[in-house]
Amino acid sequence: MNPDAIFDSVKEASPETNLPPIEDWHPELSGDMDLVISRNGQWLFEGRAIPRQATIRLFSTILRREDDGEYYLVTPVEKWRIQVEDTPLLAHSVEVRGLADDQVITVTTNMGETLEIGERYPLTVENYPDSEEPRPVVGVRRGLEARLVTNAFYDLADLVDEHVVDGETQLGVMSNGKFWKIGENG
Repeated sequence: MNPDAIFDSVKEASPETNLPPIEDWHPELSGDMDLVISRNGQWLFEGRAIPRQATIRLFSTILRREDDGEYYLVTPVEKWRIQVEDTPLLAHSVEVRGLADDQVITVTTNMGETLEIGERYPLTVENYPDSEEPRPVVGVRRGLEARLVTNAFYDLADLVDEHVVDGETQLGVMSNGKFWKIGENG
């Protein structure tokens, strides 16, 4: 299977203005595709970068992570397992509206989606398992996450405030009326 064939099949099956209804698509596994999303957000097919941004954007709309932890490109009749080195999406361009408890933080993904950090798009900051390096991610949809790139994380860190939660001082940010923990004080 090649990216152009999948692109054509999805374009026929879904309207251009909406996300494809992949929750309703349950084909059997077609196999493993030699497609890797690198940690830096590059989509590589058979070791080469996919040249068309339109293809990559469309693929991001038919991508899901299933309960087995694997990533799949799904069409009405095919399901291809792919590899993701970290997260399939990257988040950048942190923007803030409002102040204090009324503050709303948004990020823009490398696919052009704007996500408001909140219940629908939650922020989680953990560390990579093999280091103390922070791993800030925003939940997107269908088990997918967008990792904040370094500059975006620094912009987010500029917004950090201390809050006492369950008797402990914690560091985090407010967005959509909720405190999103980033770390502990001390």
